[in-house]
Amino acid sequence: MSFGALSADEITALLLTLKVASVAVIVSLPFGIATAWLLARRRFPGHFLVDGLVHLPLILPPVVTGYLLLITFGRRGAVGAVLDHWLGLTFSFRWTGAALASAVMGFPLMVRAIRLSLEAVDRRLETAASTLGASPVMVFLTITLPLILPGIAAGAVLAFAKAMGEFGATITFVSNIPGETQTLSSAIYSYTQVPGGEAGALRLTLVSVALSLLALIASEALSQRLAARVAQ
Repeated sequence: MSFGALSADEITALLLTLKVASVAVIVSLPFGIATAWLLARRRFPGHFLVDGLVHLPLILPPVVTGYLLLITFGRRGAVGAVLDHWLGLTFSFRWTGAALASAVMGFPLMVRAIRLSLEAVDRRLETAASTLGASPVMVFLTITLPLILPGIAAGAVLAFAKAMGEFGATITFVSNIPGETQTLSSAIYSYTQVPGGEAGALRLTLVSVALSLLALIASEALSQRLAARVAQ
């Protein structure tokens, strides 16, 4: 069993994983902040339903989530057909679909971290800013947003780590195409299906563990730094 350097295909899978996870977090972050604010600050008919739908990917089998994405955002899906026809945007069996699947799976973790930060904010600070004439938008941008930055950072890193390790929803939605949709997780799976693939699977497993640890360390360091700045 040889544990040499990463092969070209393995490096491609690594870079694609980082690309997919980064795009998933960047695109979903504004929606995560808005959803967390809605759930934390507003009570409306169907609140529990929205809350349940947001967290549904955490309890559904990932394969089910991937299949729902396929029938919704596939070329013949209700949404995918429209996007393909009018915008030329295709998700199924493309890296963009892997990013979408990763974003969906990491979204509940992101929303929960941001929501907890919002619920911890002293509402009297926001009320004071409002009485001084600040608009709701300015209150959010100048008071609320700086105070919840540690939660946003934690949520983004959690979603990033989840995206890097996503497998079930991704392989169901976009398959396992080398160079296009094959991330670290699906590459490890491919190695386990062929004789003599143990070394490659172990190499990529170690890379995945290292990346996850780095993400967690970065999240903790960033959260502490932001919390210190907010406390000043």
